[in-house]
Amino acid sequence: MALSFCGNDRGSNAYSVDKGVLDNGCFVDALNLVPHVFLLFITFPILFIGWGSQSSKVQIHHNTWLHFPGHNLRWILTFTLLFVHVCEIAEGIVSNTQMESNHLHLFLPALMGFIAATTSVVYYHNIETANFPKLLLALFIYWILAFITKMIKLWKFAEASLGVQYLRFCITALLVVLYGLLMAVEINVIRVRKYVFFANPQRVKPPEDLQDLGVRFLQPFVNLLSKATYWWMNPLIIGAHKRPIELKKIGKLPIAMRALTNYIRLKDSYEEQRQKTEDPEKSPSIWKSMYQAFGGPILLSSTFRYMADLLGFAGPLCISGIVEHLHNSTEIDRTNKTANMTFGVFFMSSTELLQNTSVLAVLLFLALVLQRTFLQASYYVTIETGINLRGALLAMIYNKILRLSTSNMSMGEMTLGQINNLVAIETNQLMWFLFLCPNLWAMPVQIIMGVILLYYLLGDSALIGAGVILLLAPVQYLIATKLADTQKSTLDYSTDRLKKTTEILKGIKLLKLYAWENIFCDRVEETRGKELTSLKTFALYTSMSIFMNAAIPIAAVLATFVTHAYIEEVRLSPAKAFASLALFHILVTPLFLLSTVVRFAVKALVSVQKLSEFLQSDEIGDDSWRNGEMYMSLEVGKKYKYHGDTKAINRKGRYRMDNYEQPMRRQLRPTETEDVAVQVNDGFFTWGSNLSTLTDINIRIPTGQLTMIVGQVGCGKSSLLLAMLGEMQTISGKVYWSKLPDYEILFDGSISKNRYSVAYAAQKSWLLNATVEENITFGSPFNKQRYKAVIDACSLQPDIDLLPFGDQTEIGERGINLSGGQRQRICVARALYQNTNIVFLDDPFSALDIHLSDHLMQEGILKFLQDDKRTLVLVTHKLQYLIHADWIIAMKDGSVLREGTLKDIQTHDVELYEHWKTLMNRQDQELEKETEMESQTTLERKTLRRAFYSREAKNQIDDEDEEEEVEEDDDDNMSTTTSRRSKIQWKMCCRYLSSGGFLMVFLMVSSKLAKHSVMVAIDYWLAAWTSSNPHNQSLADPFLNATNYTQNDDTQISQHLSYVPVFIILCGAAIALCLITSLTVEFLGVAAATNLHHNLLNKIIHAPIRFFDVTPLGQILNRFSADTNIIDQHIPPTLESLTRSTLLCLSAIGVIAFVTPAFLIALVPLAVAFYFIQKYFRVASKDLQDLDDSTQLPLLCHFSETAEGLTTIRAFRHEARFKQRMLELTDTNNTAYLFLSAANRWLEVRTDYLGAVIVLTAAVAAIWSTSQSGLVGLGLTYALTVTNYLNWVVRNLADLEVQMAAVKKVNSFLSTESENYEGSMDVSQVPEDWPQHGEIKIHDLCVRYDTMLKPVLKHVNAHINPGQKVGICGRTGSGKSSLSLAFFNMVDVFEGKIVIDGIDICKLPLQTLRSRLSIILQDPVLFSGSIRLNLDPERTCTDDRLWEALEIAQLKNMVKALPGGLDAVVTEGGENFSVGQRQLFCLARAFVRKSSILIMDEATASIDMATENILQKVVMTAFADRTVVTIAHLVSSILEAEQVLVFSSGTLVECDSAPNLLAQENSLFSILVRTHK
Repeated sequence: MALSFCGNDRGSNAYSVDKGVLDNGCFVDALNLVPHVFLLFITFPILFIGWGSQSSKVQIHHNTWLHFPGHNLRWILTFTLLFVHVCEIAEGIVSNTQMESNHLHLFLPALMGFIAATTSVVYYHNIETANFPKLLLALFIYWILAFITKMIKLWKFAEASLGVQYLRFCITALLVVLYGLLMAVEINVIRVRKYVFFANPQRVKPPEDLQDLGVRFLQPFVNLLSKATYWWMNPLIIGAHKRPIELKKIGKLPIAMRALTNYIRLKDSYEEQRQKTEDPEKSPSIWKSMYQAFGGPILLSSTFRYMADLLGFAGPLCISGIVEHLHNSTEIDRTNKTANMTFGVFFMSSTELLQNTSVLAVLLFLALVLQRTFLQASYYVTIETGINLRGALLAMIYNKILRLSTSNMSMGEMTLGQINNLVAIETNQLMWFLFLCPNLWAMPVQIIMGVILLYYLLGDSALIGAGVILLLAPVQYLIATKLADTQKSTLDYSTDRLKKTTEILKGIKLLKLYAWENIFCDRVEETRGKELTSLKTFALYTSMSIFMNAAIPIAAVLATFVTHAYIEEVRLSPAKAFASLALFHILVTPLFLLSTVVRFAVKALVSVQKLSEFLQSDEIGDDSWRNGEMYMSLEVGKKYKYHGDTKAINRKGRYRMDNYEQPMRRQLRPTETEDVAVQVNDGFFTWGSNLSTLTDINIRIPTGQLTMIVGQVGCGKSSLLLAMLGEMQTISGKVYWSKLPDYEILFDGSISKNRYSVAYAAQKSWLLNATVEENITFGSPFNKQRYKAVIDACSLQPDIDLLPFGDQTEIGERGINLSGGQRQRICVARALYQNTNIVFLDDPFSALDIHLSDHLMQEGILKFLQDDKRTLVLVTHKLQYLIHADWIIAMKDGSVLREGTLKDIQTHDVELYEHWKTLMNRQDQELEKETEMESQTTLERKTLRRAFYSREAKNQIDDEDEEEEVEEDDDDNMSTTTSRRSKIQWKMCCRYLSSGGFLMVFLMVSSKLAKHSVMVAIDYWLAAWTSSNPHNQSLADPFLNATNYTQNDDTQISQHLSYVPVFIILCGAAIALCLITSLTVEFLGVAAATNLHHNLLNKIIHAPIRFFDVTPLGQILNRFSADTNIIDQHIPPTLESLTRSTLLCLSAIGVIAFVTPAFLIALVPLAVAFYFIQKYFRVASKDLQDLDDSTQLPLLCHFSETAEGLTTIRAFRHEARFKQRMLELTDTNNTAYLFLSAANRWLEVRTDYLGAVIVLTAAVAAIWSTSQSGLVGLGLTYALTVTNYLNWVVRNLADLEVQMAAVKKVNSFLSTESENYEGSMDVSQVPEDWPQHGEIKIHDLCVRYDTMLKPVLKHVNAHINPGQKVGICGRTGSGKSSLSLAFFNMVDVFEGKIVIDGIDICKLPLQTLRSRLSIILQDPVLFSGSIRLNLDPERTCTDDRLWEALEIAQLKNMVKALPGGLDAVVTEGGENFSVGQRQLFCLARAFVRKSSILIMDEATASIDMATENILQKVVMTAFADRTVVTIAHLVSSILEAEQVLVFSSGTLVECDSAPNLLAQENSLFSILVRTHK
């Protein structure tokens, strides 16, 4: 009987029970089977019934994921139990090989135990999911039975005096302990949940996060196995393939990870630190408070990290064991066999088991799996903690911003930039530091352990290798710091380049009209050149860093093995050689990373320093007065006695919005005794310096009346408002806010929430990045009637109608740019809409023209607010409104000059009143002038309309791109959508590489291949060297005893040393190739970046003007900022890393296949698995990365927005709402980031397990095959490296895919059509002084902006004589501006022609045509640089000529006064000059170019009267002999013209001199003149 349970050995009766039943070892083993079989019998039916019933509701909702007490401990114990069972099986099988016949009882019970343990955990998980604890009794009984049976076995072993030296005794003892512990866990569950043996079982609720269905991040709630392998991520990642991941899909954060929770944790520990520090000046330590709040998880992570690092060393040791014992006979000397036979079976010691290669292979596999699991767990915990910390810090910074004193912001101690840096950079630095900090203490330990192991393997020569590594580490650190510096300088240059590019794009129309685009293009190229130099340095350092990383291990190996060959007497065995090779590979990573970690630690120190400075900066005083705790002092109350009864009627309906339709009429003007809303007594206020800005302020603001504050510019009117709002620092004095009487409480007993909030419209308008409606309602409930009334009062309706989505259009920084007046009106509307008692308006008329101001005053302020009976304080310069004021406060130089009603002032301060009167008269005159002109508002609306007219056409083109994206979702046809989304754009890769130049690509590819071949050659040579045969023994046993040859055997030694020179040469070649590859990749990147940017810039600058009308500026700028940055700095390292890891993996697989061809069979399923993992991951990763990016922007914007609008937010008392918004935004961004990092862990765990399987298959294949031991070592060492690099391949692929999108975007612009610069005439054919006379003939001209659009001018015929002054007019959109563009060939002239002095302009080269004509545009454009650059960028004119031009434009004196004269600085956009001055500069510019034709396109639109007069004069005198074409929006400006062309919707309707046309009653011209008067 070959297979018998108890064995069938000769001379033993295995089944006899003479000595007692329990003394038969076989019977005891059989007894051990009982509990396992029992468990399987009980649980299988339950599981099957459970599965059957569950299939209907497979997706049990996760709130049933309740963990029974001791959940994690149970999982850990079960895993340990499984491991011990594996050892038991291994031991049984190996012992069995020592017996004469098969003894199944040695390993069968262990196998059943393994199955039972697996079943127990599956069973437990299902019970937990179903929350049905009664079924746990089965497990309880199983643990007890198993404990008892193992106990009996242990007792019998002890009786037979078998001790710890035998492995089986140890295993049995371990099992007894584990079963005992599991029993205890089970008892604990009964104790806590009381589900049995107790009368009232405990009811449990799932954690509250899970009752909220929005939480999709389940890491904290799933069981341990799912936590370790991220199994719960599967649906998300695989689902991403079908449809993209959206914000909805990733849901909310669990409560413990929300920013608020963590903020409270951090703040508490921060406050605790603050109380601990005795010295109030010293700031509390942020480090300590961070440690207190987040130290726990970091310690946990570090523990995981240490476990992983220690397990990492199992790899090399197992390899050395496998290689060493590969061909040693498994026959162990049988002399001591009888001694080990007890119970008729063989007992082995633990060392014997570890000499079995198969066992080692399994151990290696398990060690790898565990190591990787721990490593990923450590990463995950630090990342989660880092994200929590970032959330807490952001909340902390935000709360501080809301309390910052205003003076801090305005005095420039805390600039917006600094705050943005804190938010965007410093918090991220700290988060990254937290991610990496376990490395700080784990890496040194890892390095020390590695060196000790190397010493144990190789002796003294190991220290030399380690020395090489340690010596080169500081060099790495140096390179890392250099890298950081270069990156900084690159950043400075690119900011500068961006600034110049932005300028060009903003003034592109002017540049094209003046044919200056190339000059300005060269300015950008120059800056780009500097940036590229800096980038090259950056590339050099990067490639050095990569080179060091690759070359250090080679150098170390070289040093070690060569010295070993010369100083040690012992031949190097393959086992030791490859173990040490693997150890060197392990050592490199920490050394490489250590420099990075140290750098981050230094950065983190700086960040914390900045943070603590910020958290210590001044805050505004406590404004308890506004919360009504401090009300009018008693005397005040007496002075103005309350008229309780009348007020009650007055005020009854104020807060009731529905009463708004029939507002109560104002009761008679309240007398002097009416109460006061705000009162300031003896106030001295300052903006931070000890000089008081406002002195001796005594004022009162009467309730429910209109108070006006007037005074000169800079006399402290705005400061007074802010002082009342508590934004200024009070030196002395008090501000009182009246407490509302008790009957203010509404009918339902609730107090109106807006009681102490003040509706405040600041002078500098401040908008949110939100829709128009959200900007106006500003968090108040929406009331249609009220909203409509407010919009009408501010006459916003026409502006809203122009916006593409009405009042749902996004405005603000990221939205549509509105003009100043429109922004200001929206701010006023916000203040009017709010339902507050008190309204402060700070100069709301400053950016408005006269009609709007009047309308706003009448409809908005007088009617709307006073019907509502709100207290209103108005700061203004428009004295004509003083007659409406109930109370006037006149200010002068920071103190109050006068206060009272207009009548009081008229009687008491005649002088002031007279002064006001004269001012009012002057204002009235201006008013008349203004009414003649087309008002500013219509102009603003016009520019807005133009912007959208051009956008719409673009949108059609854009929509086509969008549609591609949209169509995918409609397709249910899965395959097409997935393929399109998961394809890496190989076309783009080719495009990128070809930009780098074919030579570089060729160099890169060939050097990479050469490098990897040489690397393999080195290791192969090492294998050959170590396996080389000293005595020609059989290959099977190359060395039973390595020292078995004597020293005097010279031939051997020389043969042994003959391997050394080749080894040295190979290593040298490898190091050289490393250098070459790292350099080629980086410089390929630089070359590609250079070319792409150069082409992009040239394409865009030479694109037709239409392109700029239809492409939003932001989109073009993005190509130059974000996308160029990615191409410059991110693609090269990704590409390098990708090629390196891919080639490493391929070479490793090649080597393994070469050593053991059988491995190829196993490779097929592995490759399939890998393919699917990377395919799913790449799609999901891209989506999550997009989400992370798109959620980050609103967060940063919200911070800068808050910092800008601080005073408004605080006046409105909306801090809580903004905090809430910030927390939401932070949480959203953190969710995306958490999911992204969890997806990375998901990938890494899976690729690492794959790697472990590869190692296992390689080892098993090697053990079964009969290859040389050296080669087996080679194969296994390579298999170990695969695990490290597999996930890098996928991660880099995913990154490259995201980054290639940048190339794609840039490339999409490279296909734009350029303007036709050549023309059909040669330059030489054009006379030097053309156009000599300036005669213009227009023949049958038809013009359109684009071939797809309708014509804007149809069949125009006209003739302009030399030197004639011509006016062109027409209603908006009639095509008059298009005509001016046609002169410059900027639009598509598809029929007819314009002939100037005998030459058809369409035939001319553009450069010639545009450089010979002059134009003055409607909006003045100046560029940053000098005045000279703005007048004459080509540098062709003398200084005299320039001065002459400035004199004609009446600017000479002003420019002379500037420092530097002609070389005086012009800031960006010419902001340092007024609009009028800018327009005059443009005139001077047109004059510098002495052309006989001047075109003025609505040039007087944005100018005050005085400047306009100058312009008209100049045109009449200086341009007397030139042809001047004036396109007028004000008909009055062309009444003197010799010829007037009147356009109506693209056709020329009238053409005659102005007096003639006026004579005709019904001519369009006279109608225009009449309406515009």
